[in-house]
Amino acid sequence: MVDARLSDGSRVNAIIPPLAVDGPLLSIRRFGTDKLMPQDLVDKKALTSGMMELLQGAVKAKLNIIIVGGTGAGKTTLLNALSVFISNKERIVTIEDAAELQLKQPHVARLETRPANLEGTGAVRQRQLLVNSLRMRPDRIVVGEVRGEEALDMLQAMNTGHDGSLTTIHANTPRDAVSRLEVMVSLANANMQLISIRQQISSAVHLFVQTARLSDGTRRVVNLTEVSGMEGDVITLQDIFVFEKRGVSPEGKVLGRFAATGIRPKFYEKLLAGGIRLPPDIFDQVMDI
Repeated sequence: MVDARLSDGSRVNAIIPPLAVDGPLLSIRRFGTDKLMPQDLVDKKALTSGMMELLQGAVKAKLNIIIVGGTGAGKTTLLNALSVFISNKERIVTIEDAAELQLKQPHVARLETRPANLEGTGAVRQRQLLVNSLRMRPDRIVVGEVRGEEALDMLQAMNTGHDGSLTTIHANTPRDAVSRLEVMVSLANANMQLISIRQQISSAVHLFVQTARLSDGTRRVVNLTEVSGMEGDVITLQDIFVFEKRGVSPEGKVLGRFAATGIRPKFYEKLLAGGIRLPPDIFDQVMDI
């Protein structure tokens, strides 16, 4: 088995017999040369203009955001789009398994993991890169996807002054994402109590953005969910925007609507402190598609 990256950024996976039963298999994942901008996502009805306005404010106010979704749900595309709102004056460190992010800011330090060689040595994992990145004086840390022990270091970085960090995680709901983070952190430190892990998560993460690939192939942001704190030993989440699926048209198109829940997020005060004022009616919007 081998994972590689081509010069144009495409991802390659190759596997040969005896692991591939019927003969060699080669998979190439290509990425579009023109990355989708925030307005493109709004035009494609992946989310509403109000939702994008809230996300723009959240990025500019340096909230910590985790994009959640399944394989092919558009997590990296959304992460690329949100990165547009990061100031050109900030120093950004990106950490990825295979470099896919296309940040356009002038001060971007890109780090990429290294797999083990034939002898099984020499691997450099995301956790080592994340620890090293803290010595590079970053204003923001962007992790392409958090999938293991580096979750603990990332949460600690978010809690110790590296606000505005962005990352993605594989999960089907924001609540599942919290559970996955708990498992990843316990992998890094088995002695850490669950209540301590949950306190780290609730104080580090401000917003979960849930993406999904629907049955008709369209990709939508189906939840904007705030981490509102702790109640007892449970992390409390509250939806700010949701996509409500209403049915399927005769042509197979998914019908539904984007709806604000009417809840004003607790981090709204942080937006105001950062000089960001959102329209008052943004938390009451409903849009049918």
